[in-house]
Amino acid sequence: MESGAAEIDPLNPAVPPAWSAALSPRDQVEHQTVVEVRDLAKVYVTGRGRLVLFENLTFSVNQGEMLAIVGQSGAGKSTLLHILAALDTPSAGEVYCASSQLRLLNPRQAATFRNREIGYVWQFHYLLPEFTAVENVAMPLLARGESKASALKSAEHWLEEVELADRATHRAGELSGGEQQRVSLARALVTGPKLLLADEPTGDLDGRTADVVFSLIEQLHHNHGLTSLIVTHNLGLARRCSRVLRLEKGRMDEVAPQSV
Repeated sequence: MESGAAEIDPLNPAVPPAWSAALSPRDQVEHQTVVEVRDLAKVYVTGRGRLVLFENLTFSVNQGEMLAIVGQSGAGKSTLLHILAALDTPSAGEVYCASSQLRLLNPRQAATFRNREIGYVWQFHYLLPEFTAVENVAMPLLARGESKASALKSAEHWLEEVELADRATHRAGELSGGEQQRVSLARALVTGPKLLLADEPTGDLDGRTADVVFSLIEQLHHNHGLTSLIVTHNLGLARRCSRVLRLEKGRMDEVAPQSV
């Protein structure tokens, strides 16, 4: 650290200059950058040499955007989301996500970051089968130390948001695939995250159910002013997003949604 420089709290670091240099104070409020990725790379060393999944990825996501990430299987889309959620580390580059410089986080801080700032929806719901829907939704709040009564009250509210209030006391095995994924969406949003990351959230669903779940994501995104990054193979759903990034052959390119 340079002499005289102030220490940075990794959970609330200084905003990187690139975010604010060209913006007026009003613009900074209206166009706050939630994700800033600079020269990101992920490289694996194997017995056959270096496997470059991607490199030199640079992009940003502003508050309120709904962004789709598309590309062929194996292109690194899920790995990219894992890095943005501090579930994986890059080989090179910097990630600023929801006011945190992820490189500076230790494991405990990374867990706090995920619980406080990130809502994550997986392709498979990963509900705990021995607990009810409302108990599953409440889990992230209980993990951060909220009282059971408070956590269950918030969980009940979010089950209403995903139109499953009448299924609150049902266990995962008593829910349909679409209902299970809606419970996982409520669980992702119950903490009030700054960023929603969804990795093929409709990948295990039939076409009609996938459309219902995606429409619900759209509705919640707009109603709650979310910032959302959605990995999807469904190009029809990607076209409904405000922006589309294509990850292909290690490169990231922005494409017009209507041209996907």
